[in-house]
Amino acid sequence: MIAQIAFYVLAAISVFAALRVVLASNPVHSVLWLITAFFSAAGLFVLMGAEFLAMLLVVVYVGAVAVLFLFVVMMLDVDFVRLREGFTRYMPFAAVVACVLLFEMILVSSAVATRGAGGHAPGVQPATDVTNIETIGRVLYTDYVFVFQAAGLVLLVAMIGAIVLTLRHKPHVKRQDIHTQVTRSRKKAVAMTRPETGAGVRPEDLV
Repeated sequence: MIAQIAFYVLAAISVFAALRVVLASNPVHSVLWLITAFFSAAGLFVLMGAEFLAMLLVVVYVGAVAVLFLFVVMMLDVDFVRLREGFTRYMPFAAVVACVLLFEMILVSSAVATRGAGGHAPGVQPATDVTNIETIGRVLYTDYVFVFQAAGLVLLVAMIGAIVLTLRHKPHVKRQDIHTQVTRSRKKAVAMTRPETGAGVRPEDLV
């Protein structure tokens, strides 16, 4: 019974948080709602017996929120002074999100504790013969191997696009030219001179 309640509560929070990510006008609020959606989805994975996927969702995606903040700051040119001034204004909203996350973790922990007595998410039959990692490996590398590779290619293109969009070329900056360094000869790289004692090397001696 507790597992079913937890499933419907987490599902509702996930849908609502996903909608708020798109509808929120403030980027800080969007990121906080995104964290809520990730934690809710991780709780759903735990209820379905996929603890490995839940861990990946929290570690990889929630951990990448810092990178998302970085790209938002780089692309929108956010003023850090004004951002620090709005810290107290965002504190109540952040406290509400933290309370929701704490409630979800307590709810998932209670549901997992009762699963040993036969409780599980609606319509989900936990597997007993294979582990989570083995099941994921069978699905990704047998049935959906090409889809998995295509998703990796899309992520690679997205990463390159983000780097290209945020890369700024500053004038009067000397950059490294690998081709010129590799193809130069000894005559261009080394100059043999015989300077006079106490006179030093003159510019005309280097020609």
